[in-house]
Amino acid sequence: MNVSDFDFELPDELIARYPLTERTASRLLCLDGMSGKTAHRHFADLPDLLQPGDLLVFNDTRVIPARLFGKKETGGQVEILVERVTGEHEIIAHVRASKALKEGQRVVLEDGTNLCMASRNEALFTLVCESAEPVLEVLERIGHMPLPPYVDRPDESTDRERYQTVYAREAGAVAAPTAGLHFDEALLKTIQDLGVETTFVTLHVGAGTFQPVRVDRIEDHVMHSEVVQVPQTAVDAVERARERGGRVIAVGTTSVRSLESASRGGRLKAFRGETDIFISPGYRFETVDA
Repeated sequence: MNVSDFDFELPDELIARYPLTERTASRLLCLDGMSGKTAHRHFADLPDLLQPGDLLVFNDTRVIPARLFGKKETGGQVEILVERVTGEHEIIAHVRASKALKEGQRVVLEDGTNLCMASRNEALFTLVCESAEPVLEVLERIGHMPLPPYVDRPDESTDRERYQTVYAREAGAVAAPTAGLHFDEALLKTIQDLGVETTFVTLHVGAGTFQPVRVDRIEDHVMHSEVVQVPQTAVDAVERARERGGRVIAVGTTSVRSLESASRGGRLKAFRGETDIFISPGYRFETVDA
């Protein structure tokens, strides 16, 4: 199957560079999985598409301000995009500079904090923060929100709240699980009042989500790996939904990846680890109904 089969034109004027004032005011494209028919609605209409007994599965990851700017000790500009935080003072990151960092070379961040390059594995660099302050605190203090490449503008202070779901709680993602951005507290209450259950998984979206597919055949693509946790509480919620005849509805592709990764072998089980699952046409879903 060719990547070109999935090409589509996205007019520049249709790219939402700023969010709407109200999260639920976005449009909603509905696809009937049986007939293939589509309908254009608004996100606030979501409760009309749900049924009592359904289960919504959310990804509760929280986006960290993962983009850093600094200079080499020789003065060259450096941009760092954190892939993941691997320790109190250590990160794995993508580094953009005029010349690649060498082992032992330092980057001086905007506030004077030093990062030392410890090792390199292909496109990823391991950097150690030479400060008593934990690296997560450094990121929260001077980091920039890692907006997607198509939102071609500098990040702003409001992005720290709007490029985040209202239920985000587990820090670690470098990109938002974007389907969840359209829920607000009022809509969540409306859904729960309908008799729809909710549960949470955690998938920390990595910087690999920004990378294009660089092969011609989908089968040749190597999917990036991300940290995922499907707790027993989510497994139990799915089982209850099955018992009452409800649907398991994943909110966004990251929730889909989490549930299907934990369903390998045919049955959903609690899972914590890495996933590189790549779902393409012909895949048989084990847990997700919608």
